[in-house]
Amino acid sequence: MNRKISIILTIAMLLTGCCGCAKAAVSGQSSAGASAQEDSNAGYITVGFCQVGSESDWRIACSNSYKEEFTEVNGYRLLFADGEGKQENQIKSMREFILQDVDYILLDPIVETGWDAVLKEAKSAGIPVIICDREVKTEEDGLYECWIGSDFEKEGRNAGKWLADYLQSKGRDQEKINIVTIQGTMGSSAQLGRTKGFGDVLKEHANWTMLGQESGDFTQAKGQEVMEDFLRKYHDIDVVISENDNMTFGAVNAIQAAGKTCGRNGDIVIISFDAVKTALQSMIDGNINADFECNPLLAPLVEKDIEKLQAGESLEKVQYIDETYFDDTMDLKSLITERKY
Repeated sequence: MNRKISIILTIAMLLTGCCGCAKAAVSGQSSAGASAQEDSNAGYITVGFCQVGSESDWRIACSNSYKEEFTEVNGYRLLFADGEGKQENQIKSMREFILQDVDYILLDPIVETGWDAVLKEAKSAGIPVIICDREVKTEEDGLYECWIGSDFEKEGRNAGKWLADYLQSKGRDQEKINIVTIQGTMGSSAQLGRTKGFGDVLKEHANWTMLGQESGDFTQAKGQEVMEDFLRKYHDIDVVISENDNMTFGAVNAIQAAGKTCGRNGDIVIISFDAVKTALQSMIDGNINADFECNPLLAPLVEKDIEKLQAGESLEKVQYIDETYFDDTMDLKSLITERKY
């Protein structure tokens, strides 16, 4: 009996030893795999980018700018997250980037508020955040390194000033001018800034009347829907302010379907924002009067800021990108061939 027990114990010890060897082998493979993953990132700066979505030509050009700039050839690994127009998606992506311990997070926020908690999490993890394009409002300072983008209020003011000069050149500066605005996504920096900027100029002209303002969510389909609604409500529209090009395309479709004309020599003056190639072509075709640029090529400026942070340098908190405007008096045919977006 004792001999049997001894044999059983010996077999059990051998089996335990084999299991231990197997576990050690699996553990060794896992460690090697982790090391291989770490080696694959060695020498690269990992950047997580939370994009708004792909709702417009401008947004697609913006995304392409980051994908072309933050490449392995340039020393980067880019993790790209499409928010699909939902803030909760962007917050989830930011938290995933924090768990992955990226070197930098770039955020193009859908709306301005609601970011404090996740920005604090990034700061606690020691990950610098750069805000791009749209702005954020936070309860405390120091939750992000800097903001880079367009002066949206200036864009709106410039549009208002252009309209005043245009009406004067047509001898209509004393006429009653009825205006409608197709706004962007409500609460976004572009919508808030452009609406306020144009509104400031509107107050200076007692003969200008804002008949209505509705959101087209920066999409062509919604822009067309809003314009159709305006045409049903108001029978004497002189000017349409459309806060991005895709909504403008929808507005033009609605106006033409209603048997009205717009743009150069048309019944309705069209002012747009973004100035993408397709909009400039529409201006050449006579459908848009003026378009105020919102430059989507932000990535090179962001990359320069990351270089400065890598070198231990400080950044300017607010950085505006250079922009211009176009109207139907300019030679757009030669310009459009050189345009990158």
